[in-house]
Amino acid sequence: MIVFDAKAFGGQAGASARIENYLGFPTGISGQALAGRAFVQAQKLGAKMAIPVKVERLDSGRAPLVLELDGGKRAKARALVVAAGARYRRPAVPNLEQFEGRGVWYWASPIEARVCREQEIALVDGGNSAAQAAVFLSRFVAKIWMLVRADSLSQSMSRYLIDRIAALPNVEVLFRTEIVGLIGSPGSWLERVRWRRRPSGEETERPFRNVFLFIGAEPATQWLQACGVALDGKGFVLSGAAAVGAAASPGLLREKPTLESSVAGVFAVGDIRAGSVKCVGAAIGEGAAAVAQLHAFLETVPKVKG
Repeated sequence: MIVFDAKAFGGQAGASARIENYLGFPTGISGQALAGRAFVQAQKLGAKMAIPVKVERLDSGRAPLVLELDGGKRAKARALVVAAGARYRRPAVPNLEQFEGRGVWYWASPIEARVCREQEIALVDGGNSAAQAAVFLSRFVAKIWMLVRADSLSQSMSRYLIDRIAALPNVEVLFRTEIVGLIGSPGSWLERVRWRRRPSGEETERPFRNVFLFIGAEPATQWLQACGVALDGKGFVLSGAAAVGAAASPGLLREKPTLESSVAGVFAVGDIRAGSVKCVGAAIGEGAAAVAQLHAFLETVPKVKG
């Protein structure tokens, strides 16, 4: 097995200042430390690491699969696991990275819901993902302050979600509002959040320890364009049942494992997969699940020669 990474091991998780919700580290661990341990363990188990090596394109029109690498090199594979992740859009707020994993979140899972139970929180943006997160979190928190840059929700949110938000007694929507400040001691949890109203410029600061950012993500799937791997409308890899109808050829219209893409032998795990839970623990769990699905697939294809 060989692992290609264009920059450094660990990806976005490896760049996190602190990961507080990973099993086995009750006091938290830096992303770099966690990724470093995973790197050493993977090598111990026989994985070969090629870093930095950028994959420019996947050629899935033949067997085996062919990866075109930077520098004109190629690599053949019987199967491929795509774990290239996604880059979350970040507002231009000082100290943002300092609080990622310490009060700044890009997803809303039951773990984060428990962290902010009975608290007042800020939730940024007015798209469907933000609305779904607000509906979910409203069952746990005291109040949600929803900060929306636009003049209304109708520009970016489905009507049924607008109605659901309006019906929630503990959600207050502030239009033409943007987050401008995050306050807290270095190395500690977020303590306060400041936002600004437009066009007046009036600023408000509140003692929030958690803020959820849903201003979008850009999956790293540019290299998968035109190779037969089906993507959703936002560029994330479709897998399992969602990929069946988008299979590259009629012969592949079979029941697919949950992590297999529309191309046989190409699997997707982590943030790059459509519908995934965007957190480290979930991505690692998908990686473990992919192992069993890979073995089942490899029993059906011949070994690569040359």
